[in-house]
Amino acid sequence: MTVGNQMVMDPMLICKKTRRLKGKMADICRKEPSLLKEIARGVQVGTRECQYQFRNRRWNCTTIRRSLRKILLRDTRETGFVNAITAAGVTYAVTRACTMGHLVECSCDKTTSKAGNRLRKLARTAEMEKTLPNEGDWEWGGCGDNVKFGVRKSRDFMDAPYRKRSDIKTLVKLHNNNAGRLAIRNFMRTECKCHGLSGSCTVRTCWRKMPPFRDVGNRLKESFDGAAKVIPSNDGHSFITEGPTIKPPDRFDLIYSEDSPDFCKPNRKTGSLGTQGRRCNSTSQGVDGCELLCCGRGYDTRIVKEKVNCECRFRWCCEVTCNTCLDKKTINTCR
Repeated sequence: MTVGNQMVMDPMLICKKTRRLKGKMADICRKEPSLLKEIARGVQVGTRECQYQFRNRRWNCTTIRRSLRKILLRDTRETGFVNAITAAGVTYAVTRACTMGHLVECSCDKTTSKAGNRLRKLARTAEMEKTLPNEGDWEWGGCGDNVKFGVRKSRDFMDAPYRKRSDIKTLVKLHNNNAGRLAIRNFMRTECKCHGLSGSCTVRTCWRKMPPFRDVGNRLKESFDGAAKVIPSNDGHSFITEGPTIKPPDRFDLIYSEDSPDFCKPNRKTGSLGTQGRRCNSTSQGVDGCELLCCGRGYDTRIVKEKVNCECRFRWCCEVTCNTCLDKKTINTCR
């Protein structure tokens, strides 16, 4: 099992099993146990979001070790999303830990007024410009999210083993890792607090905050849907899109170099668990519909009865009483 595969499944494992660690990754493993704990929490954050985003698809971001390992050994769209959302999750967790004061290595971002006002004038992205206050007097201050530290530590831990390599899989992995971090760093939001007599807002102090992680997941899922297939370029150190008419991907886009399996049937080689037994929606024409999810094999239907609270009443004071009703549900599962 390679370092990268171990890391995505369990960041602690790489520090316990690998003896020849060097550089910044070794420093984190041996000298920063609190940071390593946050990195592990970030992987969990990314995994949960991956499972939410793919909950209705043939591949549902399973965490079964043997399956995930096979997925990560390939270079498909799914691999790209896992790498991106994991890098984002690590960035998010480490940055949040800085803001909350859980790490001695960092603190929240206390941007000075001078530096902050310069940032105000030089807002680099349209997304950032939209979140800046445009009325009244305000200044940078407060205690913002130290996303620079989160990005740096995510890069140190996730990218370090690959930086001296230039094969296509490494180039794709590093690109997708960075796309995950940018989905946070370049979409920071501005929050403000009012100051003034009697609740007036004559002056506002503003700081930068990370977007909700669900927004990060949604953004990366959109990138997954529009991911571009790439091939090695002639210089041996970069990549180009497979088709000459395809727009070259930018830093925010996800990329891949191998076509995905259909994930319809179990396949040890690809890591596919198949879709037999998965719940599907018989009325949907989308990816969660029985026709697509079951790959045309058909589905079984059964009626189940569940006890639920019903006819609830509020009684003064202060009690809610309910009756118990039987609720019938139709469950469809792929054959």
